[in-house]
Amino acid sequence: MPESIYKIIELVGTSEKSWEEAAKNAVETASKTLKHIRIAEINKLDMKVEKGKVVAYRARVSLSFKYES
Repeated sequence: MPESIYKIIELVGTSEKSWEEAAKNAVETASKTLKHIRIAEINKLDMKVEKGKVVAYRARVSLSFKYES
């Protein structure tokens, strides 16, 4: 079995609806240009607040994908 190498990057996805959608947006957007995404790990969740109201959800996501030389 050949050995594989994976690269890990960190992205921040945003959504006006939910943390789940924010994370999904990050993964789906990245998958348009990255091949072989294997794992998505949510590292941090936060919210943008304006005038005491939540206006956006943010998810910091680490993605790993197979490195091709």
